[in-house]
Amino acid sequence: MFICTHNSRRSHLSQIWASTAAAYYGVPGVETYSGGTEATAFNPRAVAALKRAGFEISHSATQDNPHYTVRFHDNAPAMECFSKVYKQPPNPTADFCAIMTCAQADKNCPVVRGATLRIGVPYEDPKAFDGTPEEAAKYDERCQQIAREILYVFANASK
Repeated sequence: MFICTHNSRRSHLSQIWASTAAAYYGVPGVETYSGGTEATAFNPRAVAALKRAGFEISHSATQDNPHYTVRFHDNAPAMECFSKVYKQPPNPTADFCAIMTCAQADKNCPVVRGATLRIGVPYEDPKAFDGTPEEAAKYDERCQQIAREILYVFANASK
């Protein structure tokens, strides 16, 4: 489970890339999840970065916290992505690895109940560039960084 404060950007990017990497490298038994220390909404800028990376994404009718359907391949199962607290369904409650994708969540959430392993992998938040001319480039940069690192992990896990 990938955890950041608002479950709006980095945790979703990580969850989606981890699911994609596990399927691509044939790593069995991998289920990916994301959550936050609070719920907001899957940020549309992060969704746009994933679309630019080639994912097929659709969403439910506009609401405060829309649910997105994400696919990396026509024959792959769809992932339902929406902002939620890490202990909220459909996330697991026991025997999972908590990967903290932001320093703030890592600091403010010292105990992740049910996690058998906790790893800090903080990523800079592209939110700092919202509304600037660099916005799309910074979201793409973060999406690509997360993709590279997760693909590297799963490439080595499949050996």
